[in-house]
Amino acid sequence: MVLPLVLVAFVAQASPKNYLADIVAEMTKEWPRNRTIEIVCHGHSVPAGYAKTPEVRSLDAYPNLLREGLAHRFPHAVINVTVTAIGGENSIQGEKRFAKDVLSRHPDVVTIDYGLNDRGLDPAAVRDAWQSMIGQAKLRNVKVILLTPTADLSAKMDDPTDPLTKQAVAIRRLAQSEGVGLVDSFALFQRELERGTPLPFLMAQINHPNRRGHELVAADILEWFPNQETGKAHSGRR
Repeated sequence: MVLPLVLVAFVAQASPKNYLADIVAEMTKEWPRNRTIEIVCHGHSVPAGYAKTPEVRSLDAYPNLLREGLAHRFPHAVINVTVTAIGGENSIQGEKRFAKDVLSRHPDVVTIDYGLNDRGLDPAAVRDAWQSMIGQAKLRNVKVILLTPTADLSAKMDDPTDPLTKQAVAIRRLAQSEGVGLVDSFALFQRELERGTPLPFLMAQINHPNRRGHELVAADILEWFPNQETGKAHSGRR
């Protein structure tokens, strides 16, 4: 008996070493051959820079820290890091304005960070929203980096049944299945806890990281922009 041949689509896991290779190549060019690189950080209150609500400390948030890190790493590049995040928003809401607010800026790279606020929502609807944003970006050849949630003092971060842990797992799986980038913020905060860092030391309030917490995330995003020419390819991942 001859069994029918079944073709299974395989999506390779994105690697920080080469996922953004074409964009990094552009960032190493000098004037007048260079061009402006556009990065958009989409999501909720964390990328928006909210600290202890209603205070906003955008200069301490990971989008600005990313811009500063890239400026040091690529001194000949013109880099815009735009924040389209809205405090209190979830991915279902964010998907509705993705084309208008994000893709209209013609980004090279988009980060998506909604894990904290997706808790309690229908998992299927959340997945559809994330997949829609990823799919829209791919159609325009825009590279995507997904972020698992940062910490929350009310969560049991060592409990696999905690809603925040479940969000982190779902986002990891989505990044794998879609072949896009992943910054595992949740794992970064877990690692700090394992090292003995009290979680409040990383937090501005119950669900917003302080600058130290944002620095963890920014360093890991920077790993997706390795500048081999200057030997700064592995400065953030721990």
